Amino acid sequence: MNAHLRRGICPALSQPIATGDGLLVRLTPTGTTMSCEAFAALCTAARSCGNGVIEITSRGSIQIRGLTEVSVKHFAAAVAGIDVAFCEGPPVLSDPLAGLDPQEAVNVGAIAADLRRAIAAAPLGVDIGPKVSVAIDGGGMLHLDAVAADVRMRAQASSAHLHVAVGGDAETATPIGAVAAEHAVEAAMRMLRVIAAGGPAARARDIVAMNGAAALSSLITDILVDLPRPPRRAAADTLGVHALRDGRVAIGIGLAFGHAHATALEKLTHAAADSGATGLRTAPGRALLVVGITEHSAERLADIAQRLGFIVRADDPRRQIVACAGAPICAAGEISTRALAPSLAKAAIAGPDAPMVHLSGCAKGCACPRSTPLTVVGIEGRCGVVVNGSARDKPLVTLMPEALPGALSRCADGVRRLRAGDESAAEVLSRLDRAQIMRLILGEAPRA
Repeated sequence: MNAHLRRGICPALSQPIATGDGLLVRLTPTGTTMSCEAFAALCTAARSCGNGVIEITSRGSIQIRGLTEVSVKHFAAAVAGIDVAFCEGPPVLSDPLAGLDPQEAVNVGAIAADLRRAIAAAPLGVDIGPKVSVAIDGGGMLHLDAVAADVRMRAQASSAHLHVAVGGDAETATPIGAVAAEHAVEAAMRMLRVIAAGGPAARARDIVAMNGAAALSSLITDILVDLPRPPRRAAADTLGVHALRDGRVAIGIGLAFGHAHATALEKLTHAAADSGATGLRTAPGRALLVVGITEHSAERLADIAQRLGFIVRADDPRRQIVACAGAPICAAGEISTRALAPSLAKAAIAGPDAPMVHLSGCAKGCACPRSTPLTVVGIEGRCGVVVNGSARDKPLVTLMPEALPGALSRCADGVRRLRAGDESAAEVLSRLDRAQIMRLILGEAPRA
């Protein structure tokens, strides 16, 4: 199993990669419900074969950390014996409640399954890049607008059609048109073949940047339907209780900073089983959904989850902080993001009205590639602070880690004071110049 020595690949079960705390494996669920027994068995395998740390990514994949050359083989054998469906190859994402959501316009779970089979049967998987993905949105309450994908499809509520866009999330992707649901798999496959032809580094956004949207829209001209682009939707929030088609509910539970120990997850899973849950699903935004319970059971389960350290409240300050694994867990990390993240939350930097903070161990910005109001990037053991940018941008100021909580707390307080009306934190910071923001971080009120 030498694939883990290659960089630039996704850490699938057959291709673990080396990190600072051992080998890492990423499992991509197919979107079906995992039974409580199966998920508990997965937690047991993660604890016995790895270091017990389990992560749920921004796309809803599961990552197992701390594996070794020997234990990764035992882990693979354990997974093979668990009744859980995972897929390898390009991720095909569907709504986390696909097939259960009463608001779903199209059964995208079935379309996603058909597309996975088509990809597995086609030769394109050999050359397609490891980061290429497809998002198929059924139009339900827990939509995929915030998830970036090379090919994205969204169900039209008033017809059995899917709007197609490429190279981004719902806001940034380039619209192509619409196709009937029965043509969705063919449309996606045609575009994936062209992306694969560009080599392992090719992405849909690059093709559009070089050749325009016509380079991809021309591939499906014969099945395109002229329908308007779907309207913008309010942000989806996995946390909380969600009604299901059968009259029962699902409850969304967040993992603080995207990770938890297998022991805590096992306890949560056993509590879910005791509550009568059908099982669990992962969800974008580093969360779990416990499905098939009553509303009364959901309240009890939320209390248990909170005691175990999970996120169940919308106003939990940890929700405003996105953090990668950082040093020493990640070999590329320059700062200990997982040590810093709780201290930032305790310093009241985060909260519903505070700026989003992205803690990135290095300039790659794996946990959040997009721009955020405040990004902290590790630079040789110090913390570079980027305002309204990403981890790849030039920092405004560089601080020692111990100075970071106080500095960002002052900045967050300043943003709250200066906010006018319904301004976002990013908008407040965008109207301040460099000197004003510097004074804000250093504890001086910006001059008018």
